[in-house]
Amino acid sequence: MDEIQGDEIRGKTEGTATVPLSVLDLVTVGQGRTATQALHTSVDIAQLAERRGFHRYWVAEHHSMPGVASSSPAVILAHLAAHTERIRLGSGGVMLPNHAPLVIAEQFGTLEAMAPGRIDLGLGRAPGTDGATAAALRRTDRLGEGADDFPQQLAELTRFLDDDFPDGHPYARIHAVPGPVQATAEGGVQSPARPPIWLLGSSGFSARLAGVLGLPFAFAHHFSAQNTVPALDLYRESFRPSAVLDAPYALIGVSALAAADEREARRQVLSGALSMVRLRTGRPGLVPTPEEAEAYAFSPMEREFVDSWLVNIVHGTADEVRTGLDDLAKRTGADELMITANAHGGEARLRSYELLADAYGLPTA
Repeated sequence: MDEIQGDEIRGKTEGTATVPLSVLDLVTVGQGRTATQALHTSVDIAQLAERRGFHRYWVAEHHSMPGVASSSPAVILAHLAAHTERIRLGSGGVMLPNHAPLVIAEQFGTLEAMAPGRIDLGLGRAPGTDGATAAALRRTDRLGEGADDFPQQLAELTRFLDDDFPDGHPYARIHAVPGPVQATAEGGVQSPARPPIWLLGSSGFSARLAGVLGLPFAFAHHFSAQNTVPALDLYRESFRPSAVLDAPYALIGVSALAAADEREARRQVLSGALSMVRLRTGRPGLVPTPEEAEAYAFSPMEREFVDSWLVNIVHGTADEVRTGLDDLAKRTGADELMITANAHGGEARLRSYELLADAYGLPTA
């Protein structure tokens, strides 16, 4: 493949931030809100992130969750590409076993053609949903095979992206379009560049695989905090230099929300915690309002879950959140922090990113 330069992967530090800051979006939908409003909020946050110097903006793939409208990352990214100019856009991630590798190559080749040099392809091996929904997505109930075959699926996707199946391979005459074949066809002037691949994970499997392949790695600290340091250590220990990277590069996703005061921040994150309680107990729904979350009578077991969940959400005033993020970056050695601010309303999420940008002295234009 054409060599991908590491500077397409490594972020740029702005203001007083110790590492590059980025955004992870789940396109959350609160009670009394519509998916249309949530998607408008995504555009607003992406434009704010671009204006204020956040490095990249990723959209996560989730399915069959009323409070999460990010089931089609490629579609959302195309919309965001049309409303931004500079910020990197990507998937955090596309769940590879849910899709044929050729389809992903075509989708992200199209995105690369829409926004050249701005697209990241983050890949995960989990379904991003429950087993029944995964079976409906994959047209099979043999779900274990998809996870077990992830390295083979990844290799196939990479060859489609690079258009380099060897002679004699059954797919040697199949081309992902838009893609490099348009650069080599007679009269072709298309750039052969394609999006860099990131591996995502919440355990050691993808950490090791990313290291062995010399790929950048993104860890889901926001819902698997206890595994963060072991997974990053495993990634670094396993890392082998490649045409993509000469040294490890790891970002972590972290839940963080800043507000005018600690009490307001607590109100906002409590609504997300109640939403998670309902999801984990088989009652997924729209994100409840802060008022409903405050009035909700948590059972002792639910309260224990909420307390453990909130421990890993950095929340409070902007200065408190900045301190918490800096401590987290130092403790984990993460090369980049990707912040997800989950709350009932888009206004609270927008305000949180604005407050953090101010706290770090990020650019204002």
